[in-house]
Amino acid sequence: MNLCIQQYGSLVWGIVRRYVKDVVEAEDLVQEIFTEVWKKAAAYDPKIAAESTYIGLISRRRSIDFLRRQGRQPGFEPLTAAESIPLPDASIPSITCDPEAVKSSVAGLPADTRELFHLFFDSGFTHPEIAEKTGLPLGTVKTRLRRGLITLRDQLRRAGNPNTQAAS
Repeated sequence: MNLCIQQYGSLVWGIVRRYVKDVVEAEDLVQEIFTEVWKKAAAYDPKIAAESTYIGLISRRRSIDFLRRQGRQPGFEPLTAAESIPLPDASIPSITCDPEAVKSSVAGLPADTRELFHLFFDSGFTHPEIAEKTGLPLGTVKTRLRRGLITLRDQLRRAGNPNTQAAS
């Protein structure tokens, strides 16, 4: 294969660049062409055409196919950075908490709930993974996590954390 690329690389590159102006796309197409040449090597018949003609024909056909595919794709315009970043929804209240208040509230939760919190939030396990690891039913894991979050929210509200805005 390396010998083929060395011998016919400039031929294929020249044909592809006549059709494809973008260098990165042209490089990808050249790679596809040599892959096709490799796969169809058994179909080559030296009585019909020279190797260079055979490889050139494949290059030309693949380049034309590439242009046709590009013509069927809709044109896209790049978004500017400001347009691609969604603005926060002002109707949704923002909740901020003091990290120390959260830690102390979590410490006040039952040990089994703290363990589930640790597995979910700190270790990144999914609900099914936690259920498997702890031997608890999946519904129990979900329920305990949800109840723990509700309890945590209520504790933070009652503590009157000045940085906590109540979200109803």
